[in-house]
Amino acid sequence: MNIPKGKKIYFASDNHLGAPTAEASRPREQKFVAWLEEIKHDAAAIFLMGDLFDFWFEYKTVVPKGFTRTLGKLAEITDAGIPIYFFVGNHDLWMDGYFEEELGISVYHKPQEYTFKNKTFLIGHGDGLGPGDTGYKRMKKIFTSRFGKWLFRWLHPDIGVRIAQYLSVKNKLISGDDDAKFLGEDNEWLVQYCKRKLETKHSDYFIFGHRHLPLEIDLNENSKYVNLGDWIQYYTYGVFDGENLELKKF
Repeated sequence: MNIPKGKKIYFASDNHLGAPTAEASRPREQKFVAWLEEIKHDAAAIFLMGDLFDFWFEYKTVVPKGFTRTLGKLAEITDAGIPIYFFVGNHDLWMDGYFEEELGISVYHKPQEYTFKNKTFLIGHGDGLGPGDTGYKRMKKIFTSRFGKWLFRWLHPDIGVRIAQYLSVKNKLISGDDDAKFLGEDNEWLVQYCKRKLETKHSDYFIFGHRHLPLEIDLNENSKYVNLGDWIQYYTYGVFDGENLELKKF
């Protein structure tokens, strides 16, 4: 991907809009929309790294109510010709065409590789990667199976959304989230995942979300793991100017 002179690539993750309630998350949504408005003037591309919503499920003809400001701003940006890439998280993994068809946003369910200005990137949300977290990995297989999604669609949206929102907040096994504190490199599953990847292929940057912690960890002299933090406590994001990647706070 080319980066025109004066342009940058932006990365953000883990907004969890709608949590703990739509009203409580409204100020965070407004702040995120203000950030999108600010960066659209010099953005070559925007990568949203998952868990934009605390819950998202696409029925055949229905999507969750709300998030009008965010969806409208995303549509405005793509309509202006700025590409947006979305990597589903563990809270919004049931995407099935709405973002592509209505907003012109490319959606990915697995990490992807990119090259920007001769720098190589491996990018993804980060849930279920690396060793451990076996309980969540089993639950994810059930939730993403064709049969599992078919069963959920039989629930009326008012019932299905309420159940999912309750589980998202109350059940850490299903949400896949841990307490947001650094566990040390040997116990951080994403760090271990990146190191294993480096055994077979070089990447200059590994960029993930999911952990809700802004982290920059040197894996070796030429590779770095970056976790983007969140838009709940830290309001941090990544920006690549063609030479260097930085974590910044909005």
